[in-house]
Amino acid sequence: MTLPAGAAAHIPVTVRYVDRGEADRGTVLLMHGIPTWGYLYHTVISPLVAAGYRVIAPDFLGHGWSDRRDRFDRSFQDQARMIVAFLATLGLERVDVVGHDTGGAVALILAIEHAPLVNRLVITNSVCYDRFDDDMLDFGHPLRWKSRPVEDLVTALEESLAAGLSNPGQLTPEFRAGIIAPWASEEGKLSLLRNASALNANQTMALVDRHGTITAPTLVLWGMDDPWQKAEDGQRLASEIPGAQFWAIAGASHWIQQDAPERFVEAVLTFLAA
Repeated sequence: MTLPAGAAAHIPVTVRYVDRGEADRGTVLLMHGIPTWGYLYHTVISPLVAAGYRVIAPDFLGHGWSDRRDRFDRSFQDQARMIVAFLATLGLERVDVVGHDTGGAVALILAIEHAPLVNRLVITNSVCYDRFDDDMLDFGHPLRWKSRPVEDLVTALEESLAAGLSNPGQLTPEFRAGIIAPWASEEGKLSLLRNASALNANQTMALVDRHGTITAPTLVLWGMDDPWQKAEDGQRLASEIPGAQFWAIAGASHWIQQDAPERFVEAVLTFLAA
């Protein structure tokens, strides 16, 4: 999809997305984080479709196979702006929103600032408050990383994928190759550095006073072994959103969709059906 100039950036930008299923029970928007892209959800999309949902999984600007030119911002607010324009282009006025990692921050912005778009809200192992992964913040320093070879970046990403899984067997060759593929080039490396440079705790802290204004029914779903986005942050978030439920998944870590896909799907479907 191409969004025109002014819709999501000052120039036209392309958004790559997966769109599967019929909306018999509604439409679910799946939003990834950094350093992932829509492929993060590849294992869980089919069960959601089989349950009767239309499932849409876009790649954020600068991520995956969406526009990666070095000509626009990638802040949480800009990604939210892109999602609003993206949904409008698809003719969707209200969807169930699932946000992971930085996609969780974008989901919170949507629920706070674009409430009519959000039917139900799932926040999972999300960036929130002022807790950000040091490795991702390090990528955001171009003078440290821009001159380094792509191979160094790939090695660092492989270590990150392993660190975010409680079950080593889930680090399959397919998952590793799929997540890393968009970044394994000079263009991809630079785009990831630009994405990381957009990480800013000011943007998440600016939401804190407004968590209590969220009206969408909310599930905070957390892999409890997460070394980066701590469970206490998820529990605090659930306590600040009116009526939110907190659902813990023990023995699963940050990449929860890959680490415990069956339990992830169970939790999401149970919540959506309630």
